[in-house]
Amino acid sequence: MDEIDRSLIRHLRKNARASLSELAARSGVTRATVRARMARLEASGEVVGYQVTLKGDIAPDPVRGLMMLGVEGRGAERITRQLTGMSEVRAVHSTNGRWDLIVEIGAHSLEALDGVLSHIRRLDGVSTSETNLLLATRAR
Repeated sequence: MDEIDRSLIRHLRKNARASLSELAARSGVTRATVRARMARLEASGEVVGYQVTLKGDIAPDPVRGLMMLGVEGRGAERITRQLTGMSEVRAVHSTNGRWDLIVEIGAHSLEALDGVLSHIRRLDGVSTSETNLLLATRAR
């Protein structure tokens, strides 16, 4: 997946009903390119479907966590790009100290969170990880 694919996915996440023309204009490519890219993403199984989002669906994530990642070599930038393409990832932070990246994750259930964590751990270049569930958030 390259930057054009990520741009298309970003725009589709905001509006899954966006037309080819709208996606092309927002991504800076032609309608034919959008059509070909979307067909390829669907055929490869990268895009598995489109959905309707209801008002209740955008409530804060009931299950949230922070995943600290150790990255082998110079893979942090590549892994960050992969993480930002995941719908459950809310933010990716670079940091110093023991961990290279801290990933904020939101999911609708513990099982869904477990699936996301498993997927992230399998990314090429992720060497170690530690995850903490967020139990409560207090206002400042």
